[in-house]
Amino acid sequence: MKKLLVPTDFSKEAENAVKVAAQLARKHDCEIILLHMLELPFNQLNAGGMPADLPEAVYFMKLAHKEFETVMEKDYLKGLTVYETVDFNEISTGILETCKKYDVDLIVMGSHGAEGLKELFIGSTTEKIVRTSNTPVLVIKNEHEHFDIKEFVFASDFNNDNKETYLQAVKLAELFEAKIHLLNVNTPSNFTTTAASKVRMMEFIENSPFDNYTLNIYNDETVEKGILNFSRIVDADLIGISTHGRQGIAHFFNGSISEDLVNHAKRPVITFKI
Repeated sequence: MKKLLVPTDFSKEAENAVKVAAQLARKHDCEIILLHMLELPFNQLNAGGMPADLPEAVYFMKLAHKEFETVMEKDYLKGLTVYETVDFNEISTGILETCKKYDVDLIVMGSHGAEGLKELFIGSTTEKIVRTSNTPVLVIKNEHEHFDIKEFVFASDFNNDNKETYLQAVKLAELFEAKIHLLNVNTPSNFTTTAASKVRMMEFIENSPFDNYTLNIYNDETVEKGILNFSRIVDADLIGISTHGRQGIAHFFNGSISEDLVNHAKRPVITFKI
């Protein structure tokens, strides 16, 4: 893990993410890329996707750099390698393109979540990134004076298409010297016996040399509730989950457990794209 991307709108939630990224960078010798997106109407962009010579664009660019000056003076960033960039694009598209451009290893995003009708019809920027990013996304809801991961819940159905994401979770656990609590949630509509679940879980991890883990089957009304309730029981520092990246009409009707967790969990959540 060498490059961390932190999208920022200079809000309190974004600052919480910057603080966590700073702790990760200091501990693991990473570079931080701070990104601010300016969304302009398409008719105000030239053929290259850059703003035409408009007073509004110049004004907002100067305002963003002034905000960055304030951020860069924060004590928690001193001594770190931090780059600032301002881009003109739709926010989620710009974040994904920046990841590719700089070969980012982890996106760290602040979020206040989305509830009710806002969640249904609009969703949050963080939710869009979780759904579409090939880069792991760490979502931070609160301020963490000391961000450390010792108890890491990795929730899965333990089917073969999740194995690659589990290997990513293992690398993260090794980096933090954390214990992984492998979690399979049983629900009334999708019930599996404990014996069958444990066999599937053991087959899932049999080729992994990582041995600092526990196996857990938890019964609850929904998968989301099961993950949140179990994480509270073990006092998890981080919840990890895979996302299929459903889009369009399939996403509207089916939803996504990972996106629900991003919206509703108070604990940090990290998502891995299948």
